[in-house]
Amino acid sequence: MVGAHLPRVMIAAPASGHGKTTVATGLMAALVHRGIVVSGHKVGPDYIDPGYHSLATGRPGRNLDPFMVGSARVTPLLLHGAAGADMAIVEGVMGLFDGRLGTDGEASTAHVAALTSSPVVLVVDVSHASRTHAAMIAGLMSFDPRVRIAGVILNKARTERHADEVRRAVRGLGVPVLGVLPRDIEVETPSRHLGLVPVAERAESAATLRSLAALITEHIDLDAILDIARAADPLHSEVWEAADEVTPPDVAHTAGGRRPLVALAGGRAFTFRYTETDELLRAAGCDVMHFDPLTDTALPPATAGIYLGGGFPEVYTARLAENTGMLAALSQAIDDGVPTVAECAGFTYLCKSLDGAAAVGAVGAVAAMTPRLTLGYRTATAPSASLLTAGGEQVTGHEFHRTTVTPTAGDNRRSGDAAWNLPAADGFAGPTLHASYLHTHWAGHPWMAQRFADAVHTYDRRRHAPRDPLRHHGDSETGDNLIDFAVNVYPEPRPEWLEEALRRGLAAATAYPNAADARTALGNRHCRPDADVLPTAGAAEAFTLIGRLAKWHRPTIIHPQFTEAHRALVDAEHEVCVVQSTADDDFTLHPETVPDDADLVVVGNPTNPTGILHPADAILTLLRPGRVVLVDEAFMDAIPGEPETLAAYRHTGLLVCRSLTKQWSIPGVRAGYLVGDPHLIAQAARIQTPWSVSTPAISAILACSDERALRESDRRAHRLHRWRTHLTTHLAARGIPFVDGGAPFVLARPGAGVHDALRSRGIAVRRADTFPGLDSTWIRVAARDFSTTDHLLTALDEILGTSPTDR
Repeated sequence: MVGAHLPRVMIAAPASGHGKTTVATGLMAALVHRGIVVSGHKVGPDYIDPGYHSLATGRPGRNLDPFMVGSARVTPLLLHGAAGADMAIVEGVMGLFDGRLGTDGEASTAHVAALTSSPVVLVVDVSHASRTHAAMIAGLMSFDPRVRIAGVILNKARTERHADEVRRAVRGLGVPVLGVLPRDIEVETPSRHLGLVPVAERAESAATLRSLAALITEHIDLDAILDIARAADPLHSEVWEAADEVTPPDVAHTAGGRRPLVALAGGRAFTFRYTETDELLRAAGCDVMHFDPLTDTALPPATAGIYLGGGFPEVYTARLAENTGMLAALSQAIDDGVPTVAECAGFTYLCKSLDGAAAVGAVGAVAAMTPRLTLGYRTATAPSASLLTAGGEQVTGHEFHRTTVTPTAGDNRRSGDAAWNLPAADGFAGPTLHASYLHTHWAGHPWMAQRFADAVHTYDRRRHAPRDPLRHHGDSETGDNLIDFAVNVYPEPRPEWLEEALRRGLAAATAYPNAADARTALGNRHCRPDADVLPTAGAAEAFTLIGRLAKWHRPTIIHPQFTEAHRALVDAEHEVCVVQSTADDDFTLHPETVPDDADLVVVGNPTNPTGILHPADAILTLLRPGRVVLVDEAFMDAIPGEPETLAAYRHTGLLVCRSLTKQWSIPGVRAGYLVGDPHLIAQAARIQTPWSVSTPAISAILACSDERALRESDRRAHRLHRWRTHLTTHLAARGIPFVDGGAPFVLARPGAGVHDALRSRGIAVRRADTFPGLDSTWIRVAARDFSTTDHLLTALDEILGTSPTDR
């Protein structure tokens, strides 16, 4: 765009502390309240003020910093950030002419005002003088002819008489006084050791903003501000576009045509990141998802890149250390070579400890708070090639921290080489990890974003991840000429009485289905009234109904777990909280790790893919007022005696999901049901699609619910148990780790590459890295008869060099 007319105004001050943030943010909020679309911008590298701008405008806050991005990009970035807005308000930094030390005001408010031809509104704290302020303003007006001061706002006037004295003196300069703000402690923002407290950490921020907007509206001439903004000169510049700076790979070179996922740290502890970082990554062909290291216990599924920005983790060291699931997930991901960038606070979080508390341990160093503030612009040189740079490349950035990082003597764990040639020890870098104190703005160095995105794509292709991990099922692993250990359907023929029932159901399919009799049969099966059960089109429909049952505030899934429930919640546009069980304690259920405010909790029993059978009592402790607990018992009928089942328990908020498809070899019929709290059952029935359960499925439910079926199911369960025992006995004899569960499948850990190696030998097993919390070293193996299992074991011996006598 050339000759663009963007109404705009720069909010500046003679020095820090005069109230720029208060006035700039208040103006944004007040004008938005008038129905004006406002774009908020900040001069300099500061991350905190843009957070308040974003809260005020409902749009991303943006930074304009000539040192960080280059002078030529400042106006294009302003136009980009203000696209679709009626006007832009730019908050300055420090004093009007204060910039990078040793220069003629580089990166100052005045520098950006001149680059963008923006009229300046000067905010002056008049609390300690009166007429003298006019002399100071006169000096600012004449200091640089490129900078036009178009108005003045007087802040912190003691009395109306005091304000009149200053107003008369300023009026003689020919510059209008646009308003006078009295002292008002209600709109002051609290500070921290690095400046203002980020908006994400202030629960009262929205209320403060409303008060501030009302104050600004009452005391400042908003129409005059708008007139000044609209009189700004046209901007003769192209608009910055992320797509012009980076290039995505050809679809043919991506993993199945999918976009790899970059996980970006957020939440209260990690608030520092430039908006353009997300935009560049998306333009480079990546998807971006935020995660909170304080509350999330696992990385998003299929994470192929990690970005840990700055913030205040030192304020939350105890909570971060207590979140051992996230510490382990990040450590494992970095060990696995997931491309990872960590800046400043993110860098300290990756150390072995942070101010004495346990941290991720991805670099061999310890971080600690110090009384000294390190602050300033930097020009850094990369001594060698790394994830983000080539050797000898220079970048501009800034440092902003009160911590130091000390490498651990003799500990080179994942440390790599020094990241930057800076005066102090500022970071570590290698081919897949870049951790540094230096904050960089990738809009100024888009090749860094490109290199990171390329590494993410490369990692993703190397994993050969499915297009959508949450939709990946074992049936996609099977194929012609492959022995099937991937699908957990019982492999022997169906009983003749079930075949006959299916034939009757098909013959009756000329009429619309009526599931009333199936409901009664299921109730009798579990000694419960009809109102306690609901036939469904398999477990998949049950999960969909639960996803639509309420506007869940914090739906939580205990992973690893069958992903259909997770997918159903995502499809219903819910943000899913993940609680991760780990192999370190045999995937044990820890109810205390579930967030207190979780209003829906989904847990498998036995869990797919681990096969772990949780004690019923442990699951029942998850129940509490206002919470629904959904227990996925899809494989419970495949365990002899169905121990720990909750299908007979009657508790408010408890639901159990069952499936008939696996045990009875009818996955194409889609037969299942919900059993539990009758109030929730009635809610689910009301939103269930009419006739969703087919007539053949109803016939199958009726046939598989009587005493004859229960006896046959128990016989099959005992057979599956013998097959599973045969498999686990021989895995143990070969020293192959596995999870000692009870389901008709085994989660084993033979190592990376075994899944593909078995496939090349004509054997299909279920890949496990699509289950949140597991990686490519795991596989899930269905229980099969002895001779078929022996064929698998022989293949494993060939791949791993093992034999039954190894242990």
